[in-house]
Amino acid sequence: MSTLGWDGKAVTHGHNGTMQFADGELLVKGNAIVGGTVTVDMKTMKATDITDPADHTKFVGHMSSDDFFGVEKNPTSTFKIVSVAPIKGAAKDANNATITGDMTIKGVTQRLSFPAKVGVKGGVAAATGKMTIDRTKFGLKYGSKSFFESIGDKAIYDTFDLTFNVIAKKA
Repeated sequence: MSTLGWDGKAVTHGHNGTMQFADGELLVKGNAIVGGTVTVDMKTMKATDITDPADHTKFVGHMSSDDFFGVEKNPTSTFKIVSVAPIKGAAKDANNATITGDMTIKGVTQRLSFPAKVGVKGGVAAATGKMTIDRTKFGLKYGSKSFFESIGDKAIYDTFDLTFNVIAKKA
């Protein structure tokens, strides 16, 4: 099963959680992943560290609002792989490729590159890794010190991390 986790931080605290993939495919040539696209259902956002139901509803509601992801108008985000470049001399359990692709969040597309561990074995393709995303490049400026200098300790950091484990079986 494919999984997607997120981790965002502010000056005084942070939150983490999950989102679900709506669909996707990895393109394989021989024993290598050469492309693909994944789509995330933004309405599946959960904050796994917030246990109080009212607080969870409030947090997810704010993250889903136009202050952040604008989920009503933008119910999905996508990542389309443009290239997968091997990392020469990578250790067996280490990241072995640099994935470059086009990330679309809230209707804005940016090109991103990040290291990942990729492989194809027995008809199953897998990609695992972590990417750091600058939310302000996608128009998510709420609480950013880069745009609101006097915000002080209420600032939310401009970057958040996505950790992913994508597994695709031959169709």
